[in-house]
Amino acid sequence: MKCDVFTLDNEKAGSIDLDEAVFGLAVRPDLLARVVTWQRARRQAGTHKTKTIAEIAGSGAKPWRQKGTGRARAGSRRATQWRGGQTVFGPVVRDHAFRLNKKVRKLALKSALSSKQADGKLIVIESAKAAEPKTGALAAQLAALGWESALIIDGPEIDGNFARAAANIPRIDVLPQQGANVYDILRCDTLVLTKDAVKALVERLK
Repeated sequence: MKCDVFTLDNEKAGSIDLDEAVFGLAVRPDLLARVVTWQRARRQAGTHKTKTIAEIAGSGAKPWRQKGTGRARAGSRRATQWRGGQTVFGPVVRDHAFRLNKKVRKLALKSALSSKQADGKLIVIESAKAAEPKTGALAAQLAALGWESALIIDGPEIDGNFARAAANIPRIDVLPQQGANVYDILRCDTLVLTKDAVKALVERLK
């Protein structure tokens, strides 16, 4: 399929053929949901934790004898029923990640790209470069283009000046093509690809 190519100055710079096998597939919401869940699970720190009875400071002595007092049995002041005692079945440090088939991840990325193309939210630009790392100048360009929430994906290497200029602009993210992922693509309103990014993504996903 044909797609127009623009510059950052909003001028037309020719056109490009988008591969149907990458940008023209039927959208699979089920796969998108699975991959987003997988990505978010991998990002979870898993560092939440409560103390077990072995980690709480306190006496290990039995508070009173087992029988004859008329009170309930008690073996430790660090037990659950006491104030300051352990937490039963509390969270422990763990890894929330799970495995997901590589073919599923690959198909979901194609589906995410195709969904942006189908919605008219995919824009191809000549290149993502800046003469100097000035946030104000780049912000003015993006405002003129109407990009309020955008993910800009470049080729294997990101232009340093462009990345630094975009770093302080809210809701504008810049990634190299190898960092393209389903969650970030769906999270943004507009997906912007450079010509180098289109070429690299087609090579990666076909």
